[in-house]
Amino acid sequence: MTEAILGDSADRSVDPSSDPVLPPAERSSVRHPLRILALANQKGGVGKTTTAINLGTALAAIGEDVLVLDLDPQGNASTGLGIDRARRQVSTYDVMTGEATLAEAVIPTAVPRLSIAPSTMDLLGLEMELATLPDRAHRLRGVLKDIGQAQGLNRISYVLIDCPPSLNLLTINALAAADAVLVPLQCEFFALEGLSQLLRTVEQVRGALNPKLTIQGIVLTMFDPRNNLSAQVVADVRGFMGDKVYETVIPRNVRISEAPSHGKPALLYDLKCAGSQAYLRLASEVIQREGRVPAAA
Repeated sequence: MTEAILGDSADRSVDPSSDPVLPPAERSSVRHPLRILALANQKGGVGKTTTAINLGTALAAIGEDVLVLDLDPQGNASTGLGIDRARRQVSTYDVMTGEATLAEAVIPTAVPRLSIAPSTMDLLGLEMELATLPDRAHRLRGVLKDIGQAQGLNRISYVLIDCPPSLNLLTINALAAADAVLVPLQCEFFALEGLSQLLRTVEQVRGALNPKLTIQGIVLTMFDPRNNLSAQVVADVRGFMGDKVYETVIPRNVRISEAPSHGKPALLYDLKCAGSQAYLRLASEVIQREGRVPAAA
């Protein structure tokens, strides 16, 4: 499929009904260049959408203006940020087909400085609709290239693209449009096998579609300290990928699992739980890797 596309070109209980207040963050007067990060892994169930939601929330909490772009037909990022299907009158499908602008699709969330372009099941048919178009792998790049001039979007500093759990045309579009890839990787036995396949795809996209594409980092998710296998996977991935692996490890956490059913990021559902705190640390690491703040001594 990839080749064919490239051919042409410990938990704490709180009342879920009460929203904890996120750490205050002043809007920076310094305008950073827009950065587009694709969250990708062809394996499902690795915490990709959870990471898109909570990393986006954490970046917003520390002062960044963030757009989550939902490219997964399941629409879990949209649901997890409280956007029910009735509100998705304009979606990423409409944007990708050229029937609407990105600004028309974007919806504010309950998190200040965080918005989302939601998805619908219509995305399932997009690959067939675009199959004969010469720019089929660059549709998203065309959408995002003028985001800095779009009314209401010109302050966006991060776009986080939540890719579907497959290496299809939607994911290829995300990789072709992104500055870098952020890879969520579950601490389980087949982690390295799936990572190798994704890295090969990144190399193919870099060679054929997007020479500037880099690996921003690999975040290990669903870590269980009681499980010896989790610790072994962490050691193996760090040995294989070195400093591409973030220091922050996202723990397996009940509050993170519960939050989407309430239409909230974990940071709104329970700010002080271990998972929320981990995502705040991850956001700081992401920004440090971007060179936007000095690394901690």
